[in-house]
Amino acid sequence: MTITTQDHDLTNHDPHAAEHPDHRMFGLATFLVADAMTFAGFFAAYLTFKAVNPLLPGAIYELELPLPTLNTILLLVSSATFHRAGANLRQQENDRCRFWLLLTAGLGLAFLASQMVEYFTLPFGLTDNLFASTFYALTGFHGLHVTLGTLMILIVWWQCRTPSGRISASNHFPLEAAELYWHFVDGIWVILFVILYLI
Repeated sequence: MTITTQDHDLTNHDPHAAEHPDHRMFGLATFLVADAMTFAGFFAAYLTFKAVNPLLPGAIYELELPLPTLNTILLLVSSATFHRAGANLRQQENDRCRFWLLLTAGLGLAFLASQMVEYFTLPFGLTDNLFASTFYALTGFHGLHVTLGTLMILIVWWQCRTPSGRISASNHFPLEAAELYWHFVDGIWVILFVILYLI
């Protein structure tokens, strides 16, 4: 079988010949589902320990609500500011996008600072009892996610500094991926807040 010149030209010039479906967002969603299962394991362990291993009187400490409530507000507001950044990028308003990204990163850092203040004011330590260990494991693991998310935001902020930069209106997947991750982290915190501080 011979390939004619016409067939060769069609193969070379067909813009769809070498294209593949973009599964990047599906891959990210799969990763987040797996990550959510890890958090689900932590939540299940905490609720199980609390149900079947009651501690001695005085061993369970009441958690103060002001700082966790502030943290919840910070993360919920940061989701809104991140969404605003994405909308501005798609409209090719890079300066406004970068403003909202920087504000989002600032809210993430404020969350981490507030969590550190809470750690230093808690009436129990990491190894005091099962409740304390589970509390630090849950909040620390989530804090790690916030730290990584804040770094992602700062990277996106740097890479979209010009309309023709690495991240732009025509290539906004990196921002969308970071935004989806950030919304995931915020949603996990809401569940964590309810389980640890309200139940």
